Amino acid sequence: MVLPSGSPSLYLVKRVRDEAHRFAVTYHRELRGKAMTASALDDIEGVGPTRKRALLKAFGSVKKLRAATADEISTVRGIPVEVAARVVEALASPNKSATNQAADAANGR
Repeated sequence: MVLPSGSPSLYLVKRVRDEAHRFAVTYHRELRGKAMTASALDDIEGVGPTRKRALLKAFGSVKKLRAATADEISTVRGIPVEVAARVVEALASPNKSATNQAADAANGR
């Protein structure tokens, strides 16, 4: 179907195309942003943004945190022993968390 140049119909079709593209690009950027900020600590009960920040500040990375014991983790201010034990358990398990699986899928891994 050929629409005449400058017709209102062609203008409408172009606007619909542009809006669909804008919507798709915005959604993709949102997924990519979430995948880039995903962490192994996100799915651990009792670890919110504040405790996550404190743990990463104290240990520097999730890799170093994974090597730490529950006693070492509990020395971080604001981290109770129960939460430290959950962190050790969650990071020691060979299964990936749902967040990491979603991040890998979004990154094409």
